[in-house]
Amino acid sequence: MNIEARKVNIISWITHLTDDSILSKIENLQSTEADWWDMIREDEKSEITQGLAEFDSGEIKTHQEVMSKYKKWL
Repeated sequence: MNIEARKVNIISWITHLTDDSILSKIENLQSTEADWWDMIREDEKSEITQGLAEFDSGEIKTHQEVMSKYKKWL
């Protein structure tokens, strides 16, 4: 199902809602800015945390070292 069809399904579902608590939750989602940290996977968070700890302790890696580690994803 493409994104447009998914949107139509959600809109249809919302128009038939009668539960005020669900509508309030949807309104809160709409007004809340998402924090990118909450949107990334746990393994990504772990890598970032590890990198910050390494930086704080002076264990700095060269660009070439980092690129060779992540080459398979680029």
